[in-house]
Amino acid sequence: MKKYWQHGLVGLILTALLASASIVQAEELIVYSGRKDKFISPLIKQFTAETGIKVVLHTAKSTALLNKLRIEGDRTVADLYISNDAGNLQTGTRLGLFQAIDKDITKLIPANLRADDDTWIGLSARARVLVVNTKAKDLGFIKSVFDLADPRLKGRLAITHSSNGSFIAGVTVYQLSSSKAMVTDWLKGMKANVGGKLFSKHSKIVKAVASGKKDVGLVNHYYIYRHLAKNPDAPIRILIPDQQDMGMGVAWNVAGVGMSKYTKKKALAEKLIAYLVSEKGQSQFAGVNSEYPTRMGVAAAAIVPAAGSYKVADVPMRDLGTHRIATLDLLDTIGMP
Repeated sequence: MKKYWQHGLVGLILTALLASASIVQAEELIVYSGRKDKFISPLIKQFTAETGIKVVLHTAKSTALLNKLRIEGDRTVADLYISNDAGNLQTGTRLGLFQAIDKDITKLIPANLRADDDTWIGLSARARVLVVNTKAKDLGFIKSVFDLADPRLKGRLAITHSSNGSFIAGVTVYQLSSSKAMVTDWLKGMKANVGGKLFSKHSKIVKAVASGKKDVGLVNHYYIYRHLAKNPDAPIRILIPDQQDMGMGVAWNVAGVGMSKYTKKKALAEKLIAYLVSEKGQSQFAGVNSEYPTRMGVAAAAIVPAAGSYKVADVPMRDLGTHRIATLDLLDTIGMP
């Protein structure tokens, strides 16, 4: 009897340990993240410290991770997907890879910065601006991004390769804000001005402009402030384009998050999303890279032009996905490098 009781006790202990391990395993989220670890890991660690929920980041390029989600289907281990581009997020919605996020969370983000069915929301925003060398001459004519096609900038202009996600998103905004014909002429003009000399990174564009090798470049705004933080005396300034009375405004794009259609941990996943859109979470998620928080009422870092102080193109972020193929077709037709 005693031996039987001991065996029974051991069995109960093992059962309890296995149940405990199962609970610990359940308190874990897997995130496919297209955002660099250095920009999100500190916030994730803080979330874990406050909630006890472990978060595993699988980091890679946003497009590659979206393709991984699509291929995996209902076999995916991902609970959440984070992308640096609204185009990828909306593509994920079109492919049916996400499920709706609780409206108590999504309502905190303006409608133009999220999916119309709440399957993804923007977490931080960036602006497409121009970086200009302050010592360069004869640049007073530049008021719009379309002025970058002016022959006077031949050999003086810096842009990324057209496969860059921000470049693609910007072209989409410009098409929706003007016309395909106008954007076609603009792309052809820029192609002639750069003469095959392209940059792989925005940071290299800013560096080239700061060194005087180029006079003007098309970049995301935060690269300018990142460079100035390390080189405060660099001869560069930001030029916010298309602010004329009839100007279309600056192109925006967002980094954001979608919840996997196949997650078995919806409550935990929404807990992390709620944390990311909390006032503290927004300040950190956007602030670490000098971006704009998407939650209404949360201010951006003091070093960047305040949101609302300049005109932004009236293009909902979901349109960056719905019109993405048309943009890629145009770039291909032109042979944009």
